[in-house]
Amino acid sequence: MVYSGNWIHSFPTQYQWSNATLVTKGMAPYGAVALGEIDWVVQRLHERIDEPQAWWEEWTRVAAKVEQAGDAAAAEGRSATAGNYYLRAGNYYYTGERMVPPGEQKLGIYRRALRCYQEGLKRRCPGIEFVDVPYEQTGLPAYFLKSSVAKGRAPTVVLFDGLDNCKEMSVLFAGLELAFRGFHTLAIDGPGQGEALRLRNLPARYDYEVPGTAAYEYVASRPDVDPKRVAIMAYSAGGYYAPRAAAFEPRHGACIAWGPHYDYHAVWEKRWTAMKKDHNSVATSHFQLPWVLGMPDMETAMEKLKKFTLAGIAHRITCPMLILWGEEDKLTPREVAHQLHDAVGSKDKTLRIFTSEEGGAEHCQVDNRQVGTDYICDWLSERML
Repeated sequence: MVYSGNWIHSFPTQYQWSNATLVTKGMAPYGAVALGEIDWVVQRLHERIDEPQAWWEEWTRVAAKVEQAGDAAAAEGRSATAGNYYLRAGNYYYTGERMVPPGEQKLGIYRRALRCYQEGLKRRCPGIEFVDVPYEQTGLPAYFLKSSVAKGRAPTVVLFDGLDNCKEMSVLFAGLELAFRGFHTLAIDGPGQGEALRLRNLPARYDYEVPGTAAYEYVASRPDVDPKRVAIMAYSAGGYYAPRAAAFEPRHGACIAWGPHYDYHAVWEKRWTAMKKDHNSVATSHFQLPWVLGMPDMETAMEKLKKFTLAGIAHRITCPMLILWGEEDKLTPREVAHQLHDAVGSKDKTLRIFTSEEGGAEHCQVDNRQVGTDYICDWLSERML
């Protein structure tokens, strides 16, 4: 079959499908997906382009096939091989779950994703610890990935997610490289994210300094962490969360907004207007924002979102600050990156814009995430090693 898509835009008439597929492809450098397996799904989805349920059916079909191969390898004692299969299956299940509305079906797919992810991580990342960060009455699920090259009490990065991704992804696409450079990583699902949202019923909150400080205090209490060299970073929508946390927790040694935000409500006003005309014109499913915020519909979600702003707050950030943006970013306008950069009170602040020519120009460098990861690691190394 011939179609007019390309590597970045696999489905020219389905932006949500294209964006989610690109996010999944972005896990390839970390051995967490296989491009050939993704192509199986893409080809089948082109045959079923007008069937909304095809999305989860095709991704979970391939996920189950890969998971079964992982189970067979594990049963035969081929643990390393099983780990590879499990990581891929976890990513495919999670990709399929993305378009399923909240409910038992979504939870069922997520549980299979989490099972595969964790079976893969414990086999492929021997330095990883499954931890629970003290937080209110529930705790927050996280992975602590130790660097094998770190000596003594080492610098550490606390890494929160965004609106769609999860700690299982970020511990790979950021944690592995940070470990190679001598940084420990706490990849954590905060309120409104991953396991914390799905299995602990914790919706997102505007005052992210509360989970941010909980994460800081957890890592600072560890004998292998230098409490004076703890950076906080978050991805995509986390470009609001990390700066908010850094503004109210001065013990952070650095802050990275991997995808900037300033007034998150203002961004969503534009998205919602676009969604009313064409629900497929934005990357996020119609149910995602209310679900993440714990609200029944978009009207109440938008009202809650009014507090998600860094206006009058960003000036409180005094630690070194890094903001990353790509010139082909279709989710966050360029002016938001400059708005955040200009408002931050830090004397040491960097706005890095990636171009199409160098790669990493899509949202959060998803077209070439490694260039974003490398830049972050180099920037942190200059300041914290």
